[in-house]
Amino acid sequence: MLGGFYAAPEQRQAVVDGLFEDSAKHYDRITSLMGLGTGVYYRRSVLRRIGVRPGSRVLDVACGTGQVAAAAMGLVGSAGKVLGVDPSAGMRAVAEKRRGIRTLTGTADRLPVEDRSQDFVVMGYALRHVSDLIAAFREMHRVLRPGGTVAILEIAPPEGRLACAMLKAYLKHVVPPMSLLVTASRPAMTLMSYYWQSIEECVRPEEILGAMSEAGLENPVRHRTLGIFNEYIARAAAREPAQQA
Repeated sequence: MLGGFYAAPEQRQAVVDGLFEDSAKHYDRITSLMGLGTGVYYRRSVLRRIGVRPGSRVLDVACGTGQVAAAAMGLVGSAGKVLGVDPSAGMRAVAEKRRGIRTLTGTADRLPVEDRSQDFVVMGYALRHVSDLIAAFREMHRVLRPGGTVAILEIAPPEGRLACAMLKAYLKHVVPPMSLLVTASRPAMTLMSYYWQSIEECVRPEEILGAMSEAGLENPVRHRTLGIFNEYIARAAAREPAQQA
């Protein structure tokens, strides 16, 4: 529960949806500014690392404007398939019109996708908005083919006190007013104010890895880049468990 944004867990989804809906047309510009132009390379490198290749089927959960999905499309080629799922109509519209991503309405714990239909399920910087991690990971597991991979990209405060203070100063005190200056949109500024608070309040990495295991995903691991960017990676079992007679 984040002060100034919502007061009870049941309000979370509506508030978060509203923030993203109101800022959809500015979102790409804001995130490019915030990441200093490094996001495209990073997203593509993660997808390559987990094995996305020509012919892969990739589901981008909480796809937003399609930034991760677009990186996946560049790797899967014409033989592959990329699908985005997001609750925000405004964000999905940008993904479809700007990037040509096919999208569906849905949330992490209710994916409108068939069982065992995806090689990869990815989520970029949205896990901190999920209320029930285990339910979300069970859904991701459900739609994965045997041996398929879940990859969650997330930001966590760095462990060093000075590094954490510097990141907080940038994301909390620099990015929101810059967003207002660049977009002239108060909803965009509010979203960026919420952004740091949601990072600060996000569940700890060990809880994320534990939720992956509890949801039935195998060998969950955490990979860190620059002490800030985190990838949580796990896999569905390579074979279906044998049915008992």
